[in-house]
Amino acid sequence: MIFPQKVEIITKMSLSSTTTGSTKNEQLEVTKDGVYICKQMPERLPRELKNTYYLLRHGQSWGNVEGVISSARSLATSEKHGLTPLGYEQGRASAEELLKLIQTNNTSDNKNGQKLYFYSSPFARARQTADACLEGLQSDENKQVAKGLNLDIQENVTIDYGLMERYFGRLDDAAIHTYAYVWPVDMFDPCHVGFEVESVAAVSTRLRETILKIEENTIHRDGGDIIVLTSHADVLQILQLYASGADNVGMFSSYRFTNGEVRLMGRTVDTLPEPQPLQPPKIGT
Repeated sequence: MIFPQKVEIITKMSLSSTTTGSTKNEQLEVTKDGVYICKQMPERLPRELKNTYYLLRHGQSWGNVEGVISSARSLATSEKHGLTPLGYEQGRASAEELLKLIQTNNTSDNKNGQKLYFYSSPFARARQTADACLEGLQSDENKQVAKGLNLDIQENVTIDYGLMERYFGRLDDAAIHTYAYVWPVDMFDPCHVGFEVESVAAVSTRLRETILKIEENTIHRDGGDIIVLTSHADVLQILQLYASGADNVGMFSSYRFTNGEVRLMGRTVDTLPEPQPLQPPKIGT
């Protein structure tokens, strides 16, 4: 399959953010892998955001099929563990679901049109999913829906390192059943770094920086834009709970995204789906 070629704007995660209200770096340690070591969760996101955010998990990847954890930072500049043919179709199919969500949740009058932007993790499986979703938005049926919503779809995908996969330290490249060594502990301690994993607090901190950076970008500063964040299961589940104001973001694993699933980033806990019992992921998902 051939993925559409897009101009990508590379934005690396800042280790010295100047974003107003972001966690100050003098309070944080940073590992050799660029992972924050946090002693507490970051402060919550501002109550009101100027733009509307949707969360899109990547489609099925070859890493999913192999049943391994794929979080090495070297994957940010690699094509390893990209999408399978099924994953590509899941990415295309997410376009229809995204438009349905926008129809359901849209509160803008759209008189002057509403711009839709894609931001993505640098990992191949996320980048390719963003491209596949954009391709899906170009189908005749979806173009008609987008026209009816007066959407102005921006074809460039912005790559942001703040959206990259959660780092699993010594468990990277291990079998996916080893997630069970980490997720239950997350529920009780969002700052733990057992096996040298990136903590829930660290992921939340970089996601907060990413959201605030987007909000303050001159492109989005006036507000009213739709932002699709294409990333990974743990990252999006953590963001979903963190953005909702949930008391315990460490419970994120009970709100699992499926491959190619897209959700509104709600700002209250009543927007969360029903939690599911903690289960290990299955090979291929």
